[in-house]
Amino acid sequence: MEKEILKALDSMRPFLQADNGDIELVEITKDGIVKVKLQGECEKCPLSVMTLRAGIERSLMNQVPGIKRIEAVK
Repeated sequence: MEKEILKALDSMRPFLQADNGDIELVEITKDGIVKVKLQGECEKCPLSVMTLRAGIERSLMNQVPGIKRIEAVK
């Protein structure tokens, strides 16, 4: 599952980097929760929650079966 998640994150990375941000995979829990760290401008952006839920979470859940939720960690 980790390999698939990293591949999916790599496909999203150019969009985040276009806004001077990035994303790092921190952990995948046994119950399907993916923990990520938003970096750069994405870390302090007031719309980061919307980016995380509407963009990253939706895309990951469509590409990788078994993911229940995405959480941002600091």
